[in-house]
Amino acid sequence: MVNQQQPEAAESKSRQLVSRLSYSFGAFGHDAFYSTLSTYFIMFVTAHLFDKTDGAQSKMIAAITAIIFVLRFVELAIDPLIGNAIDNTRSKWGHFKPWIIAGGTIGSVVLAILFTNMGGLNTKNPILYLILFAILYITMDIFYSFKDVGFWSMIPAISFDSVEREKTATYARVGSTIGANIVGVVVTPIVVFFSVNANHGQGDTRGWFAFGLIIALLSWISAIVVGLGTKENDSELRKNTEKTTVRGVFKVLGRNDQLMWLSLTYGLYTSGIAITNAMEFYYFTYILGKPGQFSLLATLNAVIGVFSVLAFPPLARKFSRRKVFFLSIAIMLVSLACFTVAGDSLPMVLFSAVLFFIPQPLIFLVVLMILSDSVEYGQLKFGHRDESLTLSVRPLLDKLGGAISNGIVGIAAVLAGMTTGATAGDITGHGQLVFKLFMFGLPTLLVLAGTFIFFKKVTLDEKQHAQIVDELEKTWHEHLDTNQNPEDIQQELAGTTTVQVPVSGELVSLQQVAEQSFASGKMGEGFAIKPSDGEVCAPFDGVVEATFPTRHAIGLRSDNGVLLLIHIGVDTVTMQGTGFVQYVTEGEHVTAGQKLIEFWAPAIHKAGLDDTVMVVVTNHGDLAPFKPAKTTGEVHQGDPILDLTLKTE
Repeated sequence: MVNQQQPEAAESKSRQLVSRLSYSFGAFGHDAFYSTLSTYFIMFVTAHLFDKTDGAQSKMIAAITAIIFVLRFVELAIDPLIGNAIDNTRSKWGHFKPWIIAGGTIGSVVLAILFTNMGGLNTKNPILYLILFAILYITMDIFYSFKDVGFWSMIPAISFDSVEREKTATYARVGSTIGANIVGVVVTPIVVFFSVNANHGQGDTRGWFAFGLIIALLSWISAIVVGLGTKENDSELRKNTEKTTVRGVFKVLGRNDQLMWLSLTYGLYTSGIAITNAMEFYYFTYILGKPGQFSLLATLNAVIGVFSVLAFPPLARKFSRRKVFFLSIAIMLVSLACFTVAGDSLPMVLFSAVLFFIPQPLIFLVVLMILSDSVEYGQLKFGHRDESLTLSVRPLLDKLGGAISNGIVGIAAVLAGMTTGATAGDITGHGQLVFKLFMFGLPTLLVLAGTFIFFKKVTLDEKQHAQIVDELEKTWHEHLDTNQNPEDIQQELAGTTTVQVPVSGELVSLQQVAEQSFASGKMGEGFAIKPSDGEVCAPFDGVVEATFPTRHAIGLRSDNGVLLLIHIGVDTVTMQGTGFVQYVTEGEHVTAGQKLIEFWAPAIHKAGLDDTVMVVVTNHGDLAPFKPAKTTGEVHQGDPILDLTLKTE
């Protein structure tokens, strides 16, 4: 039996590794595509799509950037419908993979076409070109969104194990960081290599088409790899009944003030940095006159980006997220000031640009953490958990920032004279001034405005979130979603539920624990255990009714209707999930003895906290009086400890 299990375990680990690597490569290609579309495509439009002798090029560039700007806003409005369409997809390949492959295929084909002049239509028949451009662009953008939503929503479907999910997400984060930055490393070498005319390192239309085609192929191949290398796990848990709509998003924003102010902060901030990021290639091309050196900056950012992501957890623990945010903003403002006076000094430009990039992953993670915390904030305030709606806000804001950036960059390029045929020597002092106002001045104002709102209005921090989770824990059983009527529940309770010991250790009287809400009986009646093991298992067959982002507690409903809360440690909510791993999700049916949570006692002790596990029956008022089978001594996971039956009249 052992010999048979070992190959199966090895095969399972092998499948997991293949899945992680496939998903990571998918993230690599996905973000390479987005980086090309959001940053480098506009350079092709403004500097290479038209002939410099064409007097109408400025009007055409303005028209194209206006189309991109408007269509991105249109796509924002239909984005929630895309999520619903994916949720309702039923195929033998799953919910997500059909859209990932379809989006990757259609998006890649259209991207390659957009990096052409469509057979000269841009000059022969400008109106027809603009019409075709609009149709192709919105088609690509919609299918990209299908792929984007499907891809990043796929993690919960790959595994129900939170440890495996975190590993998969980490692999993907590294892949996406490298993918987004590698494009900047290869853009100039590819363009110049395939160009007939090097054009001072800017290349020509043939080189830019080759670049677009290579990125398109990379994106398509990565989508196929995701389709072949990953497997969706279907379950009742993944049946989504909550539909996301634009109206729903604004409804949640309107009533959750912390989410609203954070969204406004991030919307202003992401628009500002998107403008500067998109104009860096222009700076190297038209201010420095060294487009080939941009690869050096992109390489530095790719390496530093990974380290910046890894630095976030220790920085947040040492200084708090709020302080990390303000420190990051300060670094960013200093970098913009340095960039403004860098002139044509390559070392100064590289220093300023790298300094500008370092805080970006940190700010992103601060916003993501507070955004996630605002789910519980809204749940406590309104008694309803709007998780999918809340988490859909950030992607919408990123796309909004991209839309604003594309419009601003196009205008700046035309006003500064950075269009087809221009070189660094052609840009006047006035043109440079106009360019720098757009690249540095406008983003500085947007970032400062967002920071001011964050300082004044965003108050949700780790301490407040811990208090919110603690309060939700106390009232979790009062807000259970159920379609059952009281008679059905009473009928369920008619049976006997045997509660098993969830964790091995030494029994302790509940009245003696340091957590007063449990010692006083306010949380319910039950028992406590000083654990000798860190594995917490289901005490009966039932459903997971409540989980917490801090993973320190779990609420269960037995098949006979008994409500039971398992709470690990005293004040462990303040650990924000460090040292805890959760293996089940809300709504999942579990069997007695199934692993629910694993915790690392040394982490709890290092934090100066008590690791006593408290187990209470929260609906004890509906049950006949009960006592544990024993109140002292050693117990082992799986030992019967309580027999619970309905109270008789």
